[in-house]
Amino acid sequence: MKRLAFILCVFCFLSKLVAQEQKAPSPILFIYDASGSMWGQLEGKTKKDIASEVLATTVSSLPENQNIGLMAYGHREKGDCNDIELLVNLNNSSKTSITNSVSKINALGKTPLARSAAQAINSLKESGTKATIILITDGIESCDGNICDVVAKAKADGIDFKLHIVGFGLKEAETEQLKCAADAGGGNYYNAADASGLGEGLIEATTLTVDKPEGNFSIYASKNGEPVDAWIVAKKTGTNEAIDGSRTYRDSGWVYLPPGKYDIAIKPLEGTDIPGTSITVEMKEGDIKHENISFDGGTLAVTTTNNDEGWDTMVKMLDINSGKVVAQTRTYGEPKTMEVPAGYYKITFQALAMKGVDTYFEIDNIEITSNSTTPITHNFETGIAMIGVQTSNGELIDATVNFTEINSKTWVVGSRTYTSTNNNPREFLLNPGTYSVEVVTLGAHKGNSETFIIEVKQGETVTKILSF
Repeated sequence: MKRLAFILCVFCFLSKLVAQEQKAPSPILFIYDASGSMWGQLEGKTKKDIASEVLATTVSSLPENQNIGLMAYGHREKGDCNDIELLVNLNNSSKTSITNSVSKINALGKTPLARSAAQAINSLKESGTKATIILITDGIESCDGNICDVVAKAKADGIDFKLHIVGFGLKEAETEQLKCAADAGGGNYYNAADASGLGEGLIEATTLTVDKPEGNFSIYASKNGEPVDAWIVAKKTGTNEAIDGSRTYRDSGWVYLPPGKYDIAIKPLEGTDIPGTSITVEMKEGDIKHENISFDGGTLAVTTTNNDEGWDTMVKMLDINSGKVVAQTRTYGEPKTMEVPAGYYKITFQALAMKGVDTYFEIDNIEITSNSTTPITHNFETGIAMIGVQTSNGELIDATVNFTEINSKTWVVGSRTYTSTNNNPREFLLNPGTYSVEVVTLGAHKGNSETFIIEVKQGETVTKILSF
């Protein structure tokens, strides 16, 4: 869900960009599968319900000036290969019209993919409209047609459209003809195994429209020699102005960059804890460029202890050159790992709960190499000081207690004793050392004070009870 949320954020950003740059984008036509197999279930819900909900979410995210049409097949008759209907025309700009129509669709019939594509494409030809067609299907052709042949012929005839196909719950062996059709239609085939995958496919399909220029810059992301699915966002250098975005799907992802200088962010979506990387490229007129991005990483295995027992600590890894934090974790007293690109790092440790002048530690120039684990252990040291305040009769006195480390003259901690046996004497977990302790009484016994020296030793408890 986090990955889908990230993609939704990027999609919304790019959709706004498209709306700003283009007053009247070409329409998008969704072809909706209403065959009987859509009653099949995934994760406890019917595919029909999942597709309806995800499509509604996708449509709601489209720019306000985007015209949207809807075609369905198999929604009226069980065995009719001609049961194909344009439910919402392409001149429609109402998102509600789409969602309302989808919610009323019944799933009954066959899967006439080729005939549906032909009818959609012919409507574009007759009206002279160019459009992006997005076909959602959970099945293969069941009416003896070949959608790839239909699409290839339409392209050869000069009809202006782009076709994306989202296969919902299909097996790999069932996708050959669909992939062929998407490729022939200048679009992509997206394989969706669940609601999240369906959403991701529809999100990207609606950004890669027929209006978008062909890409001239590509990214191939990998880790340890294997392709990695990654999201790509291109911005003008030095600005937050997004120019284009794409996704690699374990292949090359393309974006279109006009002449200029750009910062390209690449975020892996699988197989690694590395949050991402960025590169800067300069494009000139006519350039076609490609970059291979490796997320080959190594692992830092970190263990933090206090007096040789597991201890809660914040650990950060900083790039040795830029000083930027590239990874961080909280140990909660347990061994932790962080995966980062190969390179040299500064490692910082900030112990929690303890006080003193040695709660922070850092190590410079730790080398992390690809496909290997580098172990690091750091042990902090503490002792305990118990400070109590009472009258000569044993009545507990509320007082402030402040510790200053003698050598550095650094104040390290302050607290109160109150008048409860839970806090008086008050426990202080401190680094070993010599401290000046100032106690000032409060409340009914206000006005008394005493300063004394106390030594805290590793693993030991020292107790001081003051009487006023």
